[in-house]
Amino acid sequence: MSTSHARVKSDSNNGRTRTCDDGGSSGTSGGERKLMPAIADEMDRRSLLYSLLMPVMSQAVPGLDRGRCMYLYFVKAESRTPGGHPARPVLTSFYRSRHFLERPHDPYTVHTSPDEAVLCVDAYQSMYAQLLCGLVHRADVLRVGAVFASGFLRAIRFLEKHWQRLCRDLRRGALGAEVTDRSVRAAVARVLRADPALADAVEAECARPSWQGIIRRVWPGTKYIDVIVTGAMAQYIPTLEFYGGGLPLTCTMYASSESYFGINLNPMCKPSEVAYTLIPTMCYFEFLPLPQPGPGGTDDADPDHRDLVDLVDVKLGHEYELVVTTYSGLYRYRVGDVLRVAGFKNQAPMFKFLRRKNVVLSIDSDKTDEAELHAAVSGAVQHLAPFGASLVEYTSYADAGTIPGHYVLFWELRLRAGDVPVPVPASVFEDCCLAVEEALNSVYRQGRAADRSIGPLEIRVVSDGTFDRLMDYALARGASINQYKVPRCVHPGPVVELLDGRVQASYVSPKCPKWSPGGGKQWSSDAAAKKPAAAAGSNNGGGAVVA
Repeated sequence: MSTSHARVKSDSNNGRTRTCDDGGSSGTSGGERKLMPAIADEMDRRSLLYSLLMPVMSQAVPGLDRGRCMYLYFVKAESRTPGGHPARPVLTSFYRSRHFLERPHDPYTVHTSPDEAVLCVDAYQSMYAQLLCGLVHRADVLRVGAVFASGFLRAIRFLEKHWQRLCRDLRRGALGAEVTDRSVRAAVARVLRADPALADAVEAECARPSWQGIIRRVWPGTKYIDVIVTGAMAQYIPTLEFYGGGLPLTCTMYASSESYFGINLNPMCKPSEVAYTLIPTMCYFEFLPLPQPGPGGTDDADPDHRDLVDLVDVKLGHEYELVVTTYSGLYRYRVGDVLRVAGFKNQAPMFKFLRRKNVVLSIDSDKTDEAELHAAVSGAVQHLAPFGASLVEYTSYADAGTIPGHYVLFWELRLRAGDVPVPVPASVFEDCCLAVEEALNSVYRQGRAADRSIGPLEIRVVSDGTFDRLMDYALARGASINQYKVPRCVHPGPVVELLDGRVQASYVSPKCPKWSPGGGKQWSSDAAAKKPAAAAGSNNGGGAVVA
């Protein structure tokens, strides 16, 4: 069997939310990365799927061959496995491959970003150079995007912080000293010319007090924003709509590091209506019908391989867990995605992505499940013991209102009976924040420490009785008192408003958690030892791909 690049799954959706490139978690499906096998012709197969996107999109949006696309792509850290094989994220592998670097000219896929800027490992320099080139080609840009909605919003935040420097470079026609990578400087110099009029136009838009509609104002020819906005990335839709000023949000492709799966044949539909048509030549698809929730409200019953159904046998409206057998060697691998049959194109079923199994928190490519979160919180609260405080209850939510987004924990505390109240110093709560982060998986820690795609974790201490109020709210809405359990994750809306209304103090991590590429428990060979579907565990780790 011939081999190709190795890659550690860490790019792409949000998480296993699907569209362009990696569609979602890019193999970070909750927990530590796993080593995923790769073979040479897999890149050919994935490139073939990419080639289908523009024919579909051009039917909905004509004239895309008359301009450029400002897609912001980035590479991530690479490392070596203990056996010496290169390991890197799936998208990093693609951007370094001949399929990307030696691609023939196609008027439908002319990018604003030079390859050298995409391949720059320094995130700041890469972002700066790509945005500067995007501004240089401002008049030609017809569509903008990134892999994740979260990543695209980081770019807008970057523009918000550095537009004055970017306008300075546009005005004088020279790249500032902030970018030191020689290949990047040479690539930008090929397109950058002094253009005071362009600098003035960009400055006039960025200097306005409101940034509502900034994408459409800075790049007036933009027809849509191409990012993942399904699954966990749906939390960013309101912010994208604010900055986009009414631009459509498109989801084009459903994929993961295990395999690419399918495409959206109606890319201009609303994000809530996105459904993907699977392409049978990508891999062999099977589906586990989801069991009905038991008395505890869970769907964790062990499935049986005899329950598996083929692609042609799925039923409209039914929900399934996706199982794949790939050309690279994965056999009946439980991807962990929950899909619903939303309709049919001719006789081909179209699937709506619903959620990742067991994942409670996700900001970017990270996936944190309930067990991992509970273990991290249990360890962190030990910092409170010397002060006679203990944790009564907690819940969490992914706050996408900041850029980058961050995890929020709501803690209700109690003093031991008879103890004299001793104020807990703010530094202790900050230590708790950091302890939680240190205990989370390497994908999360990379997002915090290296990619800066996740903001500092926040603990909000709520007043006594808050979680009783939360239960009262649930019961008032029809929950059973016999089966009520405190939700370990909540979503923006009335529940978060209730919790926020009772916050007494707030603390954030004082620094980033430790992370190093290839270090510690990052490496796992679980993927290679997966059992067939009914007996196999879910894909709990973000993966790596090794030759």
